[in-house]
Amino acid sequence: MNKSVIPYDPVWKQSFANEASALRAVLGEHVQSIHHIGSTSIPGMRAKPIIDILLEVTSLAGLDDRAEAMRETGYEVMGAYGIDGRRYYRKIDQTGTRTHHMHAFTIGSEHVERHLAFRDYLIAHPARAQDYSDLKARLVQGDEVSWDTYLDGKDPFIKMVEQEALKWVRSRT
Repeated sequence: MNKSVIPYDPVWKQSFANEASALRAVLGEHVQSIHHIGSTSIPGMRAKPIIDILLEVTSLAGLDDRAEAMRETGYEVMGAYGIDGRRYYRKIDQTGTRTHHMHAFTIGSEHVERHLAFRDYLIAHPARAQDYSDLKARLVQGDEVSWDTYLDGKDPFIKMVEQEALKWVRSRT
């Protein structure tokens, strides 16, 4: 596992925009919205330099029909990958470095709401974002770090803040 959690890089915003444009070209009418999510979308947040993308699509079947085009674009097509109603993709560059994660859900999915709420909440609450940033930096310390231990270490924080974020978003509407 790449143990790098690096300081925020403003280039991530442009990297997302470039990838979103390429995805729109490949997926066309199947895509309703493309969102930059994850730590690279939160100014000031330390992150693994992997751009997380959230697609809202009109149908998963339509997206599945574009699997070969996604492979040609460099994505590994992973299917639901443990979450019903999702399509998950990973992009790895020529050096073997993971560069993008993409999660696709149909329009109106509760998963879209929670991902966007988490992102927006951390942007609006910099102290909470700093807590998360610090946690991620701690999780990659030491010699026994794996992708699974990193994800497992973040999970309780994410679940707690996700609930705060959903309450916050719903109280604003």
